[in-house]
Amino acid sequence: MADHGEVEYATAQGNDYREHEGTYAFFIRLATYGTLHVIAIVIGLAIGGTTGHWLVSLGLFIFATIAALIGLATDTKWPSFAVVVAGLLALLAVSH
Repeated sequence: MADHGEVEYATAQGNDYREHEGTYAFFIRLATYGTLHVIAIVIGLAIGGTTGHWLVSLGLFIFATIAALIGLATDTKWPSFAVVVAGLLALLAVSH
């Protein structure tokens, strides 16, 4: 059997748990806004590729990028969600 000694993480020098939590929180924010940004870009590509309305797609790409930057700066998801919903509505509007 292995010798069960004291846990090294709790006694190791130099562990900055707050910094680890902050880095993890930033990673989660970056992954969330990145995912929403990619979804908006895919919707824009669907608009341009299936209907030929590339100007609408370009506008969606620009708004998605701005919304992602605002979200990262202010930690709010609403601009990115709004762009995704607007993109879906634009896809519905140009497909008819």
